[in-house]
Amino acid sequence: MRSVQEIDDHRSDLDLRADLDLMMRNRRGSTSSSRDNTSKEEISDDEASRTALSAFRAKEEQIEKKKMEVREKVFAQLGGGVGVEEETKRLAIIQKELETMADPTRKEVSAIRKKIDAVNRELKLLGHNCLKKEYKEALEAFNGKSREKAQLMGRAK
Repeated sequence: MRSVQEIDDHRSDLDLRADLDLMMRNRRGSTSSSRDNTSKEEISDDEASRTALSAFRAKEEQIEKKKMEVREKVFAQLGGGVGVEEETKRLAIIQKELETMADPTRKEVSAIRKKIDAVNRELKLLGHNCLKKEYKEALEAFNGKSREKAQLMGRAK
């Protein structure tokens, strides 16, 4: 967030740029009938543009100094560069801990899903085994009835 001073500096910077731009336009667009007047105007325009340019540069230097002061203040408040790095690491650790605390159910759900998949595989195998046994029993019963029928047919003849 920018401070009020930075915003004011930025506005005055824009005003200086606009003034410099206006002076440069006036310099290019001015025509005079006599050469003396033109050269005197050019000289005065050059001086005016130089002063405006130097004022502009001074203002830019002032802005840079303010930026550096703000940076130094921020580092001083945070305890220097080393403290910032340590705090960043500590915050990363805290964030990981919060994620694990927020999502313990995710781990539990994945473990439960794995168990469900294993049980489903076992059920599928047991289902096939049951079908095979039922088929064998039905086949044995069918074969038994067929033999019985054959015996009865053989006696009837």
